[in-house]
This record gives sequence, structure tokens and C-alpha cells, in this order.
Amino acid sequence: MEVQGRIKMVDETKTYGNNGFRKRELVVTTEEQYPQHILIEFVQDKCDLLNNFSAGQMVKVSINLRGREWVNPQGETKYFNSIQGWRVESLQPESNTGNMPPVPPMEAFEPVDDYNEEDHDDLPF
Repeated sequence: MEVQGRIKMVDETKTYGNNGFRKRELVVTTEEQYPQHILIEFVQDKCDLLNNFSAGQMVKVSINLRGREWVNPQGETKYFNSIQGWRVESLQPESNTGNMPPVPPMEAFEPVDDYNEEDHDDLPF
């Protein structure tokens, strides 16, 4: 699955426990009629995927939904969901200034002064 939107926040990598479990959180705000702030977790080596991203960028994030069951000390069963990211792609338009010629100034597009309605026009529209 994928989520598209604008990055609202990129958190720092946090380490938990003695085994060095790493987690980093990203919040993406969708751009729809009712924008949603989606918290996406990146774990272990995937934390580094966020190094080149910052707030304000448009991204597409590939995600997996995760769910788990937990029984508390009182014997009650609880269920938790998380959204785990595994790829982030920038949706910012690449600047291809090397491939595109510069746009001429507006003065280069002057209106025609000697236009005649009776002249033959071979345009199909």
C-alpha cells in the first residue's frame, strides 16, 4: 500500500532496549477534502531512509499494516495496529534545467499587427 502527502514531521531515530531496536517516526499529511495526519514508523535499517527528507516535501511512502495482540496482566486481550514504512519517494518535480531551453521573455511574443482575415489559413482548427 502507499500513502501520498506532504511531510509534516520527521522525528529523530530512537533506540530502545538492550538489543538496540531502532525506530523513527514520520508524519505525512494527505491532501484530500479531509486531510489526515498519518503516523508512519520506520524500524531498524529503514530508519536511514528518512535522512534526506524534511518537513514540507511531497512524498509517496510504501507501507505495510501491522497488527498485534497483547494480553495485559489482568488477562484482558488488547489489539494494536501500526503503519510501517519501507520506502519513501520524493514527489517534488526534478529540476531539468539542463534539458530544457530557457523560456524567452514575454516581449518576444508580440501580437501581429498586419493580420488580414482574408489570408489563407491552413490550420485545421
